[in-house]
Amino acid sequence: CGGIGATPDDHTRQAAAAALGRPLVLHEEGKAMIQQRIRQVAQDAGQQADLNAPDNLQRLQMAEFPQGASLIPNPYNNVPGFAVGTHYFVPGFPVMAWPMIEWVLDTHYTDLFNREPRAEHAVLVYEVAEAALTPLMVSIEKAWPRVRVFSLPSVGDANTRRHIELGVKGEPGQCAAAFAAMCSELDKLKVEYTRL
Repeated sequence: CGGIGATPDDHTRQAAAAALGRPLVLHEEGKAMIQQRIRQVAQDAGQQADLNAPDNLQRLQMAEFPQGASLIPNPYNNVPGFAVGTHYFVPGFPVMAWPMIEWVLDTHYTDLFNREPRAEHAVLVYEVAEAALTPLMVSIEKAWPRVRVFSLPSVGDANTRRHIELGVKGEPGQCAAAFAAMCSELDKLKVEYTRL
């Protein structure tokens, strides 16, 4: 993720080409997608796009990929990422990277989805330091080896109190037992929480 733009600090395309021993070439479909984006931005601004303007020619570098690369569509702004074999390259911005990686998974790896049943249970724990919950997390994973504990702290904001999303995921039977034990231990710790 990242480094596939057209500024001098973006080196991912060049590094990928060098690592793969392939030249960088202008991908014609990628070029067309970038030009369509340029036209759309100009149209939205009530202007006519000049595809030969220096800044627009510079943008075409974002379609220079290692020879033989395929495209990863970008629903956010239509500037594609690229793939070579099982190597996938997307922008660093999560708003773009997330749907692009999701597309890669949905397009190329559906056979790996849902290979075994999984469950997930979570609570929001309020006003507790994550470190105070770490021994509980460790003991849950030790007692139920087919379960993984997760925690996602939030500092809160004007409308939300400081909290930690704390939960378990994994094999359904073990997950249910681990979650019940987790809630029991939270009760013993006398911390406030709500189930999600």
